[in-house]
Amino acid sequence: MFVEQILDSARERLVVIDAGATVRQAAELMSRPHVALIVVRGPQGGMVGVVTKTDLVAQMGRCGGAACMARVDTIMTRDVISCRGNDRLLDVWSVIERRGLLRMPVLDSEGMPIGILYARDALPNLLTEAEDEEKMLRDYVMNVGYQ
Repeated sequence: MFVEQILDSARERLVVIDAGATVRQAAELMSRPHVALIVVRGPQGGMVGVVTKTDLVAQMGRCGGAACMARVDTIMTRDVISCRGNDRLLDVWSVIERRGLLRMPVLDSEGMPIGILYARDALPNLLTEAEDEEKMLRDYVMNVGYQ
């Protein structure tokens, strides 16, 4: 199974902000229901980082006057782990699990953001795939063949 097979829900979750936007604008986006990660895009439209709730809370804790008007690119997380639609979901899950991630941006072949993959979406799909493979193997071993 590949990431592209569960891309519809990932596309629905994508929230993007320009690198030059303010922290206050990012906070407004983050206050929407089900928004926990904002992809920051650069001048060419590609992902240059992400803003997490942790990034925002840290900045807002220091926020006084002009600090709330700081640019998003001054507080964003720059070292971002992402995936592509043609990545195997099992490989992506391995990274998610190893790094303790809950969400991961999905990029197209040009590095443009196209979605946010949630770990909770990947796991059920992987379990279904494993169950299907187990059933086919059991049928093969029992001489039923593939049906």
